Amino acid sequence: MGAVSAVDRDRAPKQDRSRATRQRLLAAAVACLAEHGWAGSTVSVVAERAGVSRGAAQHHFPTREDLFTAAVEYVTEERSGALRALFPQGAAGDRRAVVTALVDLYTGPLFRAALHLWVAASNEEQLRPRVTELEARVGRETHRIAVELLDADESVPGVRETVQGLLDMARGLGLANLLTDDGGRRDRVVAQWAGLLEDKLDGQPG
Repeated sequence: MGAVSAVDRDRAPKQDRSRATRQRLLAAAVACLAEHGWAGSTVSVVAERAGVSRGAAQHHFPTREDLFTAAVEYVTEERSGALRALFPQGAAGDRRAVVTALVDLYTGPLFRAALHLWVAASNEEQLRPRVTELEARVGRETHRIAVELLDADESVPGVRETVQGLLDMARGLGLANLLTDDGGRRDRVVAQWAGLLEDKLDGQPG
């Protein structure tokens, strides 16, 4: 019994170290994608940034595609968690705050990293189906969160399309943000969309 307990005590720290190494690699992969794009983000570069050996990186992620697909999935989960954390008690009817949060979801280094992976997937046969499947799942999750936060009734004609239009607009603002940070213009667009949502969603059956 004592020997088994000792093995278990030894295994737990190893598992913790393994998880920590995996997290460092994922964070480093995201940062590299955002800063250097796909071409400049090799496993060696990511491993060096994470402070681990290339062998250790390949132990966790045998291929480059495994590493970067996992990195964007990790980022996606972090983004969803961050969005929910903004409204732990619900949005309390503040639709402008929700629109702002959704737009923020598509700006900054996390979205930039995902975009680089999309570009790479358009040219990499091995990567494309994995990224396509992942993005479809991400899109469904983001839409579901948006519907919940906006308190939108999608049984009402046009409401689903309005919510989807909001997400498409947010993605477009995120793309524009890659070239120039035009915060003033973004704030005006957010205000306009918040007003449009109020008009559409306030017409829902109560």
